[in-house]
Amino acid sequence: MNRILYLHGFASASDSTKAQQLNSHIKNNTSDISIHIPNIENNISLAVDQIERLIKKIKPTVIMGCSLGGFFGTYFSEKYNLKCVGINPAVIPPAEMSSYLGKNENYSTGEKFIIDKSQLDLLDEMGKEIKKIRSPKNFLILLQSKDELLDYKEAISFYKGAVFDITFGGNHSFEKFDTYFKKIEHFLNMH
Repeated sequence: MNRILYLHGFASASDSTKAQQLNSHIKNNTSDISIHIPNIENNISLAVDQIERLIKKIKPTVIMGCSLGGFFGTYFSEKYNLKCVGINPAVIPPAEMSSYLGKNENYSTGEKFIIDKSQLDLLDEMGKEIKKIRSPKNFLILLQSKDELLDYKEAISFYKGAVFDITFGGNHSFEKFDTYFKKIEHFLNMH
């Protein structure tokens, strides 16, 4: 059985639109795939520990992640040699996330939390460990060029050698995600 661990983006939750669309598709169209969509901790240090524990418990064959979840997915896919589907994945999170230093609120749950420099330092250390992707064949990277938060060209450069699907247009939330499920299944050999 294939096991997918889906990691939502920063300050989001397991009830995000993409997560629920994917969950519904898998439950209604497949019998040999299980999907796990946890609420990832808002605190980055706690999130990294949580994902590590989930990987050891669930033993996923695939990690899917969006934005910061895509960065986490990349890091752990490289660490454990797993397939990864990145959806508008963050490539250099510390620089991209410096504007979140201080108080924040989870968009989905309303939970208030703090991002401090030590959390960004942890992301920086993780980023240094994956400066160059060792197993690009493990990655399917879905990008939309009109992502208002992340520059899709950085992802193209970073994931050199991966399988890409680039849509010109779209946005950071990744429009029409449900139309990509067949491509994802094909990449993962989950027919």
